[in-house]
Amino acid sequence: MSAPPAGLAVARPPSVPLRERLAVFRPGLALALTVLAVAAVACVSPGLLTHASATDADPVAALLPPGAEHWFGTDQLGRDVYARVIHGARHSLLLGVGATVLGVSVGLLIGLPAALLGRFADQVAMRSMDVMLALPELLLALLVIAVVGPSSVNAALAIAVSSVPGYARLVRGQAQVVRRAEYIRSAVGLGLRRRTVVLRHVLPNTLGPLVVPATLGVGTAIISGSALSFLGLGPKAPAPEWGAMLAQGRDALQSAWWIAVFPGAAITLSVVAVTVVGRQLHLRLEGRRGA
Repeated sequence: MSAPPAGLAVARPPSVPLRERLAVFRPGLALALTVLAVAAVACVSPGLLTHASATDADPVAALLPPGAEHWFGTDQLGRDVYARVIHGARHSLLLGVGATVLGVSVGLLIGLPAALLGRFADQVAMRSMDVMLALPELLLALLVIAVVGPSSVNAALAIAVSSVPGYARLVRGQAQVVRRAEYIRSAVGLGLRRRTVVLRHVLPNTLGPLVVPATLGVGTAIISGSALSFLGLGPKAPAPEWGAMLAQGRDALQSAWWIAVFPGAAITLSVVAVTVVGRQLHLRLEGRRGA
C-alpha cells in the first residue's frame, strides 16, 4: 500500500474519551439482564441448569445445609432446594408475565373503546374501573380466587383482573391524546375509514407508551403471584413455586434458613431486575441516559 502524499494529513476518527466509553456501560443494567437471561433459561430449559429432580423426596437427606452435593441444601422432605428454585422459575415468572399480558390485553379492550366511542361508553367503562380500583389489588385477586378456585391458571387470571383497571385508564388517557393529534385529523381529512385510522394510527401509538408500565407490572405480578402461592392459592403441591417454598420454610427459619431464603432471594432478584430494565426503558423513551 502506497504512503500518502507528503503534506497531506491522514484523517483519523475522533477518539472517544475513556470516561464517556465507561459511561455507556451500566453495571446495574448488565446485571439485571444477566439475571433475566438466567431466569429465561430456567423457564424454557431448566435441565441446562440442574439435573436434579424438583419433586423427588429423600427422607434420609432431609434438612441438609447448603454444600457441594446440594448447593442450596434440602427441605423437610429431602428435596433439593436449588432444583426447586430453578424449576420454580417457570411457575413464578410465567405467572407474572402471563398475568401482565392478559391484564394489558383486557385493559386495551376496555380503555380504547372508552376513549373513542363517546361520552356514554367512557362513563360506563371508567366508572366500572373506579369500582374495581376501590379494592386493593391483592384483595381483588383473592375475591377472584374465591370464585374460580386455586390453581396456577386461576392465580394468573386473578392477578390479571386486579391489574385491568390501571391499564384500562392508561390506555384510555393515551388514546385520548393520540385522537386529538394533528396526524389523526389529517388521516380523517384524507378520507380514511375510521377502522383504518384506529388500527394503523391510534392503536400503535397507544401501545408504545404502555411498554414501560407493562414491564414494571411484571414485577408487581410476580410479587402478587408469590403472595397467592404463599397463602396456598397457587400451584398445588408438590409443584415448585417460589411463594409456596417460602410458606414451607417459614416455620424452619432458625433451624433450616435456606429453605425460605433462597426462593425469597429469587423473587427479590427477579423483581429488581425487571424494575431496573423498566426504569432504563423509561429513561430511554424520555431521551435520557440511566445511571
